[in-house]
Amino acid sequence: MKRAQCASPPVSVRRSNVRTVWKAYPFVAVVVALGAYASGLGVHWSLALAVVVPALPAFLVGLLRGARTPGAHEDPATAKQAMSGVEFEDHVARIARSSGAPVIMTAVTGDFGVDLIVGRRPNRLAIQCKRQSRPVGAGAVQEVVSGAPMHDCAHTMVVTNHDFTPAARKLAEQHGCVLVGGADLTRLGTTIRRVVTPRVS
Repeated sequence: MKRAQCASPPVSVRRSNVRTVWKAYPFVAVVVALGAYASGLGVHWSLALAVVVPALPAFLVGLLRGARTPGAHEDPATAKQAMSGVEFEDHVARIARSSGAPVIMTAVTGDFGVDLIVGRRPNRLAIQCKRQSRPVGAGAVQEVVSGAPMHDCAHTMVVTNHDFTPAARKLAEQHGCVLVGGADLTRLGTTIRRVVTPRVS
């Protein structure tokens, strides 16, 4: 899965918005303080309101955004729905690195269906990442299985935020390709570690 650019506001726009908010803060604080004092509140209460009230909208917006952000303990498949393809691939790479294995992210073109190369020879693992809204088909399994030898990988895996079709599962079983999707994402790090760790005979 390679690499569509995510649309986001330019840094200059975001910085401009932040500057605008901070320029308005003193004006709002003065208005609040004068209004509170005029309504009969003491100096201390007026100053306290001048500090708190202008910051309240930003605090509430941040609180609402945090409530909408899935936590680490929530359903991992649901949490990954908001990611783009590139973000999902980066997420899988971070999990692979946390398992203690080296990770290579392949080039945008000519990757032969392999997004990540994990581990060391002769136990290297080829991973294809699929973030999509429907079950992953047999084509993804076929791509990573055929592309693995091009990257000198002995093992293969397909990782998705969704599930796999019966045809994909059958083909993966025939080729020894590991499938990780949906609720199994919570065990991705453990699964990668098991695959790339040399077996002691």
